[in-house]
Amino acid sequence: MQDTIGIPACFSSSEKPSDDLTAITRSGQSVFMSVYRTKIAHQCRLVTVTWCKNLLLHGLSVSVEGPEGESQYGCKVELKPWCFWRKQGSKRFLIDGKPVDVFWDLKVAKFNGQTEPVSEYYVAVVCNEEVVLLVGDLKKEAYRKTGCRPALIDPILVSRKEHIFGKKRFSARVKFHEKGRFHEISIECKNRNVNSLDGVVIVEPEMEMRIDGNLALHVQHLQWKFRGNESINVNKRRLQVYWDVHDWLFTPGLRHALFIFKPVLSSSPLSSSSSSMSPQTGRSGSLERLNHGGPSEFCLFLYAWKIE
Repeated sequence: MQDTIGIPACFSSSEKPSDDLTAITRSGQSVFMSVYRTKIAHQCRLVTVTWCKNLLLHGLSVSVEGPEGESQYGCKVELKPWCFWRKQGSKRFLIDGKPVDVFWDLKVAKFNGQTEPVSEYYVAVVCNEEVVLLVGDLKKEAYRKTGCRPALIDPILVSRKEHIFGKKRFSARVKFHEKGRFHEISIECKNRNVNSLDGVVIVEPEMEMRIDGNLALHVQHLQWKFRGNESINVNKRRLQVYWDVHDWLFTPGLRHALFIFKPVLSSSPLSSSSSSMSPQTGRSGSLERLNHGGPSEFCLFLYAWKIE
């Protein structure tokens, strides 16, 4: 028996997925998106699992890529603390005439203050009697509830995107690999007073990035290096970090910076020094094209929204 799905407050039924994200960020809600590539209805497609959070509820949305890259809504669920029955259910929709089911169980999901649950939950996407995508740790319960077998081809995590908000310091709890452990990332933008030769005090912005409490990146003269990239090591794993903080420094009002973490293969040529991006490659729309390709092309995107 399928539940009737309510549209959460953080989504509008008349909006497209891109518009959903714009509306969410404008309202100051936290957002976490995971994009997977898997086989649905005899084609490889992208499946996007989006979590959003505000003061009153958590929202879940699952959408599947349709013809020519267009998104088709799967389901949208609101998790209000007083609506217990909304926390478990299923939703069916059609893709190319093939039924696709989304099952979820969030009755005892533990969020621990995060936008995405950390344990005690599952979200499963089923097509042709196969579980083509399964997220969460209650895997046995998911297979028992759906009555379906695992797919022969494992889904590939393509990218993660998170929107975080703050004034000067931003923190996120993320994974750089689907089977890896969580890491604590903190980013701080601050001003440093520098004495010039003529005794005049000059204020220069700088940025520090810490991973698990360790200083991973320190960018001085940020007004000149507002776009750049540098390689870092996290638990013996090489990552290339890209940043674009132009809007933080030069755009008034609610503005965001973009940080991208891209695993680097050991055979890939890599420069350990920081270099400035050109305006063309430094823009967020161009940077997002980095995540196209195979599993080695996984990227983590952090959108840090600065609120005055």
